[in-house]
Amino acid sequence: MAMFKRVFLFLAVNALVVVTISIALNLLGIRPYLSSRGIDYQSLLVFCAMWGFLGAFISLALSRIMAKFSMGVQTIDPSSCRGEEKELVTMVYRLAEKAGLPKMPEVGIYQSPEVNAFATGPTRSRALVAVSSGLLQRMDSQAVEGVLGHEIAHVANGDMVTMTLLQGVINTFVMFFSRIAAWAISNAIAGDRDRERSPSPWIYYGTQIVFEIVFSLLGAMVVAAFSRMREFRADKGGATFAGKEKMIHALQSLKGSIEKVDESHPAIAAFKISGRPRGLLALLATHPNLDTRIERLRGGV
Repeated sequence: MAMFKRVFLFLAVNALVVVTISIALNLLGIRPYLSSRGIDYQSLLVFCAMWGFLGAFISLALSRIMAKFSMGVQTIDPSSCRGEEKELVTMVYRLAEKAGLPKMPEVGIYQSPEVNAFATGPTRSRALVAVSSGLLQRMDSQAVEGVLGHEIAHVANGDMVTMTLLQGVINTFVMFFSRIAAWAISNAIAGDRDRERSPSPWIYYGTQIVFEIVFSLLGAMVVAAFSRMREFRADKGGATFAGKEKMIHALQSLKGSIEKVDESHPAIAAFKISGRPRGLLALLATHPNLDTRIERLRGGV
Protein backbone atom coordinates (compact mmCIF):
# COMPACT_ATOMS: atom_id res chain seq x y z
CA MET A 1 0.00 0.00 0.00
CA ALA A 2 2.81 2.42 0.88
CA MET A 3 4.56 1.71 -2.43
CA PHE A 4 1.30 2.28 -4.31
CA LYS A 5 0.85 5.65 -2.61
CA ARG A 6 4.38 6.74 -3.52
CA VAL A 7 4.01 5.69 -7.17
CA PHE A 8 0.58 7.31 -7.42
CA LEU A 9 1.83 10.56 -5.89
CA PHE A 10 4.87 10.63 -8.21
CA LEU A 11 2.69 10.13 -11.30
CA ALA A 12 0.09 12.64 -10.10
CA VAL A 13 2.69 15.35 -9.45
CA ASN A 14 4.33 14.83 -12.83
CA ALA A 15 0.97 14.88 -14.60
CA LEU A 16 0.04 18.09 -12.78
CA VAL A 17 3.33 19.72 -13.78
CA VAL A 18 2.91 18.76 -17.45
CA VAL A 19 -0.72 19.88 -17.64
CA THR A 20 -0.14 23.17 -15.81
CA ILE A 21 2.87 24.15 -17.90
CA SER A 22 1.19 23.13 -21.15
CA ILE A 23 -1.83 25.30 -20.35
CA ALA A 24 0.39 28.23 -19.34
CA LEU A 25 2.44 28.00 -22.54
CA ASN A 26 -0.73 27.96 -24.65
CA LEU A 27 -2.23 30.92 -22.80
CA LEU A 28 0.98 32.92 -23.29
CA GLY A 29 1.06 32.02 -26.96
CA ILE A 30 4.59 30.62 -26.81
CA ARG A 31 5.35 29.16 -30.24
CA PRO A 32 7.81 26.34 -30.95
CA TYR A 33 11.37 27.54 -30.50
CA LEU A 34 12.83 25.36 -33.27
CA SER A 35 12.32 25.95 -36.98
CA SER A 36 14.17 25.48 -40.26
CA ARG A 37 15.68 28.92 -39.69
CA GLY A 38 17.18 27.97 -36.34
CA ILE A 39 16.38 28.74 -32.72
CA ASP A 40 14.06 31.49 -31.50
CA TYR A 41 16.03 32.34 -28.36
CA GLN A 42 13.27 34.37 -26.75
CA SER A 43 10.73 31.58 -27.10
CA LEU A 44 13.32 29.06 -25.93
CA LEU A 45 14.13 31.08 -22.80
CA VAL A 46 10.45 31.48 -21.89
CA PHE A 47 9.83 27.78 -22.57
CA CYS A 48 12.73 26.74 -20.34
CA ALA A 49 11.81 29.19 -17.58
CA MET A 50 8.22 27.93 -17.53
CA TRP A 51 9.35 24.33 -17.16
CA GLY A 52 12.20 25.19 -14.80
CA PHE A 53 10.28 27.38 -12.35
CA LEU A 54 6.73 26.04 -12.52
CA GLY A 55 7.91 22.48 -12.01
CA ALA A 56 9.97 23.52 -8.99
CA PHE A 57 7.16 25.56 -7.43
CA ILE A 58 4.52 22.89 -7.96
CA SER A 59 6.81 20.46 -6.16
CA LEU A 60 7.27 23.02 -3.38
CA ALA A 61 3.52 23.55 -3.07
CA LEU A 62 3.03 19.81 -2.68
CA SER A 63 6.11 19.24 -0.51
CA ARG A 64 4.20 18.59 2.72
CA ILE A 65 1.88 16.11 1.03
CA MET A 66 4.78 14.40 -0.73
CA ALA A 67 6.74 14.13 2.51
CA LYS A 68 3.78 12.66 4.39
CA PHE A 69 3.12 10.03 1.73
CA SER A 70 6.71 9.11 0.90
CA MET A 71 7.97 9.08 4.50
CA GLY A 72 4.78 7.86 6.13
CA VAL A 73 4.65 10.88 8.44
CA GLN A 74 1.86 10.78 11.01
CA THR A 75 0.97 14.31 12.03
CA ILE A 76 0.18 14.99 15.68
CA ASP A 77 -3.09 16.58 16.79
CA PRO A 78 -1.97 19.25 19.28
CA SER A 79 -5.37 19.29 21.00
CA SER A 80 -5.44 15.60 21.94
CA CYS A 81 -1.80 14.44 22.08
CA ARG A 82 -0.32 13.03 25.26
CA GLY A 83 3.04 11.97 26.67
CA GLU A 84 5.99 12.02 24.29
CA GLU A 85 3.96 13.50 21.46
CA LYS A 86 2.77 16.39 23.63
CA GLU A 87 6.35 17.10 24.72
CA LEU A 88 7.44 17.14 21.08
CA VAL A 89 4.67 19.52 20.00
CA THR A 90 5.30 21.80 22.98
CA MET A 91 9.00 21.93 22.15
CA VAL A 92 8.37 22.76 18.47
CA TYR A 93 5.83 25.45 19.34
CA ARG A 94 8.17 27.05 21.87
CA LEU A 95 10.99 27.19 19.32
CA ALA A 96 8.64 28.45 16.59
CA GLU A 97 7.50 31.25 18.87
CA LYS A 98 11.12 32.25 19.54
CA ALA A 99 11.73 32.25 15.78
CA GLY A 100 8.73 34.54 15.25
CA LEU A 101 6.89 32.22 12.86
CA PRO A 102 3.48 33.63 11.88
CA LYS A 103 1.81 30.22 12.33
CA MET A 104 2.82 27.10 14.20
CA PRO A 105 4.07 24.34 11.89
CA GLU A 106 2.57 20.88 11.65
CA VAL A 107 4.47 18.36 13.75
CA GLY A 108 4.81 14.72 12.78
CA ILE A 109 6.64 11.47 13.44
CA TYR A 110 7.68 8.86 10.89
CA GLN A 111 8.66 5.30 11.71
CA SER A 112 12.32 4.69 10.90
CA PRO A 113 15.39 3.50 12.80
CA GLU A 114 17.42 6.39 11.39
CA VAL A 115 18.25 9.31 13.65
CA ASN A 116 16.98 12.24 11.65
CA ALA A 117 14.48 15.02 11.10
CA PHE A 118 13.39 17.34 8.32
CA ALA A 119 11.38 20.47 7.69
CA THR A 120 9.47 21.27 4.53
CA GLY A 121 6.55 23.34 3.29
CA PRO A 122 5.81 26.14 0.80
CA THR A 123 5.89 29.05 3.27
CA ARG A 124 6.76 29.99 6.85
CA SER A 125 3.02 29.72 7.60
CA ARG A 126 2.57 26.27 6.06
CA ALA A 127 5.49 24.22 7.29
CA LEU A 128 5.90 20.65 8.47
CA VAL A 129 8.52 19.55 10.99
CA ALA A 130 8.92 15.79 11.28
CA VAL A 131 11.24 13.57 13.30
CA SER A 132 11.99 9.88 13.03
CA SER A 133 11.04 7.41 15.74
CA GLY A 134 14.73 6.47 15.88
CA LEU A 135 15.66 10.03 16.81
CA LEU A 136 13.18 10.07 19.69
CA GLN A 137 14.39 6.69 20.92
CA ARG A 138 18.13 7.39 20.78
CA MET A 139 18.42 11.07 21.65
CA ASP A 140 17.89 12.80 24.96
CA SER A 141 15.57 15.81 25.24
CA GLN A 142 18.37 18.37 24.92
CA ALA A 143 19.66 16.84 21.68
CA VAL A 144 16.10 16.62 20.32
CA GLU A 145 15.58 20.30 21.10
CA GLY A 146 18.81 21.17 19.27
CA VAL A 147 17.67 19.21 16.21
CA LEU A 148 14.26 20.88 16.27
CA GLY A 149 15.87 24.30 16.67
CA HIS A 150 17.86 23.62 13.50
CA GLU A 151 14.72 22.63 11.58
CA ILE A 152 12.74 25.63 12.84
CA ALA A 153 15.63 27.83 11.68
CA HIS A 154 15.22 26.38 8.18
CA VAL A 155 11.56 27.40 8.26
CA ALA A 156 12.26 30.85 9.71
CA ASN A 157 14.97 31.49 7.11
CA GLY A 158 12.63 30.55 4.25
CA ASP A 159 15.10 27.96 3.03
CA MET A 160 12.50 25.89 1.18
CA VAL A 161 11.48 28.85 -1.00
CA THR A 162 15.07 30.00 -1.47
CA MET A 163 16.21 26.57 -2.61
CA THR A 164 13.20 26.31 -4.92
CA LEU A 165 14.09 29.63 -6.58
CA LEU A 166 17.68 28.52 -7.04
CA GLN A 167 16.57 25.17 -8.45
CA GLY A 168 14.26 26.99 -10.86
CA VAL A 169 17.16 29.11 -12.13
CA ILE A 170 19.38 26.04 -12.50
CA ASN A 171 16.64 24.11 -14.29
CA THR A 172 16.10 27.00 -16.70
CA PHE A 173 19.75 27.37 -17.64
CA VAL A 174 20.29 23.61 -17.93
CA MET A 175 17.41 23.34 -20.41
CA PHE A 176 18.37 26.55 -22.25
CA PHE A 177 22.05 25.87 -22.82
CA SER A 178 21.66 22.14 -23.46
CA ARG A 179 19.29 22.90 -26.33
CA ILE A 180 21.54 25.57 -27.80
CA ALA A 181 24.58 23.28 -27.57
CA ALA A 182 22.66 20.36 -29.07
CA TRP A 183 21.47 22.55 -31.97
CA ALA A 184 24.99 23.78 -32.68
CA ILE A 185 26.48 20.28 -32.66
CA SER A 186 23.70 18.70 -34.72
CA ASN A 187 24.15 21.46 -37.33
CA ALA A 188 27.90 20.88 -37.38
CA ILE A 189 27.39 17.14 -37.86
CA ALA A 190 24.90 17.76 -40.69
CA GLY A 191 27.65 19.51 -42.70
CA ASP A 192 27.54 22.08 -45.45
CA ARG A 193 25.57 19.95 -47.89
CA ASP A 194 22.58 19.83 -45.58
CA ARG A 195 22.51 23.53 -44.70
CA GLU A 196 19.08 23.93 -46.30
CA ARG A 197 17.56 21.23 -44.12
CA SER A 198 16.97 20.98 -40.39
CA PRO A 199 19.44 18.76 -38.49
CA SER A 200 18.45 15.19 -37.75
CA PRO A 201 16.03 15.14 -34.81
CA TRP A 202 17.67 11.94 -33.55
CA ILE A 203 21.06 13.63 -33.34
CA TYR A 204 19.57 16.79 -31.83
CA TYR A 205 17.55 15.09 -29.08
CA GLY A 206 20.26 12.55 -28.31
CA THR A 207 22.87 15.30 -27.93
CA GLN A 208 20.41 17.36 -25.88
CA ILE A 209 20.00 14.53 -23.37
CA VAL A 210 23.78 14.21 -22.99
CA PHE A 211 24.19 17.94 -22.36
CA GLU A 212 21.28 17.98 -19.91
CA ILE A 213 22.95 15.25 -17.88
CA VAL A 214 26.29 17.10 -17.86
CA PHE A 215 24.78 20.52 -17.09
CA SER A 216 22.46 19.03 -14.47
CA LEU A 217 25.47 17.55 -12.68
CA LEU A 218 27.21 20.93 -12.68
CA GLY A 219 23.99 22.59 -11.54
CA ALA A 220 23.60 20.06 -8.74
CA MET A 221 27.04 21.08 -7.48
CA VAL A 222 25.94 24.71 -7.34
CA VAL A 223 22.71 23.82 -5.51
CA ALA A 224 24.62 21.58 -3.07
CA ALA A 225 27.17 24.30 -2.31
CA PHE A 226 24.39 26.79 -1.59
CA SER A 227 22.59 24.20 0.55
CA ARG A 228 25.71 23.70 2.67
CA MET A 229 25.81 27.45 3.31
CA ARG A 230 22.17 27.34 4.43
CA GLU A 231 22.98 24.49 6.82
CA PHE A 232 25.57 26.60 8.61
CA ARG A 233 23.00 29.37 8.90
CA ALA A 234 20.39 26.93 10.24
CA ASP A 235 22.90 25.68 12.82
CA LYS A 236 23.41 29.27 13.96
CA GLY A 237 19.64 29.76 14.13
CA GLY A 238 19.23 26.53 16.06
CA ALA A 239 21.84 27.73 18.55
CA THR A 240 19.87 30.98 18.96
CA PHE A 241 16.48 29.33 19.45
CA ALA A 242 17.45 26.20 21.41
CA GLY A 243 20.77 27.25 22.90
CA LYS A 244 24.32 26.88 21.63
CA GLU A 245 25.20 23.92 23.86
CA LYS A 246 22.05 22.04 22.90
CA MET A 247 22.79 22.58 19.21
CA ILE A 248 26.34 21.31 19.62
CA HIS A 249 25.09 18.38 21.69
CA ALA A 250 22.60 17.53 18.93
CA LEU A 251 25.32 17.49 16.27
CA GLN A 252 27.57 15.37 18.48
CA SER A 253 24.72 12.92 19.02
CA LEU A 254 24.13 12.76 15.26
CA LYS A 255 27.81 12.13 14.70
CA GLY A 256 27.73 9.25 17.15
CA SER A 257 24.84 7.57 15.35
CA ILE A 258 25.73 8.47 11.74
CA GLU A 259 26.89 4.96 10.83
CA LYS A 260 23.52 3.54 11.84
CA VAL A 261 21.47 5.88 9.70
CA ASP A 262 19.27 4.08 7.20
CA GLU A 263 19.41 6.00 3.91
CA SER A 264 16.30 4.30 2.52
CA HIS A 265 14.62 7.58 1.54
CA PRO A 266 17.07 9.43 -0.78
CA ALA A 267 14.23 11.55 -2.20
CA ILE A 268 14.02 13.44 1.09
CA ALA A 269 17.79 13.56 1.64
CA ALA A 270 17.91 17.29 0.89
CA PHE A 271 15.91 17.98 4.06
CA LYS A 272 17.99 15.82 6.38
CA ILE A 273 20.59 17.13 8.79
CA SER A 274 22.85 14.13 9.27
CA GLY A 275 24.60 14.14 5.90
CA ARG A 276 28.28 13.21 5.81
CA PRO A 277 30.15 14.02 2.59
CA ARG A 278 33.04 11.78 1.56
CA GLY A 279 35.67 12.23 -1.14
CA LEU A 280 34.50 13.65 -4.46
CA LEU A 281 30.88 13.18 -3.37
CA ALA A 282 31.44 16.15 -1.07
CA LEU A 283 30.77 18.39 -4.10
CA LEU A 284 27.25 16.95 -4.29
CA ALA A 285 26.63 16.80 -0.54
CA THR A 286 23.80 19.03 0.67
CA HIS A 287 25.16 19.06 4.23
CA PRO A 288 28.65 19.93 5.49
CA ASN A 289 30.74 17.53 7.54
CA LEU A 290 29.46 17.30 11.12
CA ASP A 291 32.90 18.02 12.58
CA THR A 292 33.07 21.26 10.59
CA ARG A 293 29.61 22.27 11.77
CA ILE A 294 30.51 21.63 15.40
CA GLU A 295 33.75 23.59 15.07
CA ARG A 296 31.91 26.54 13.54
CA LEU A 297 29.40 26.63 16.37
CA ARG A 298 32.12 26.42 18.99
CA GLY A 299 34.01 29.20 17.29
CA GLY A 300 30.92 31.35 17.02
CA VAL A 301 31.20 31.59 13.19
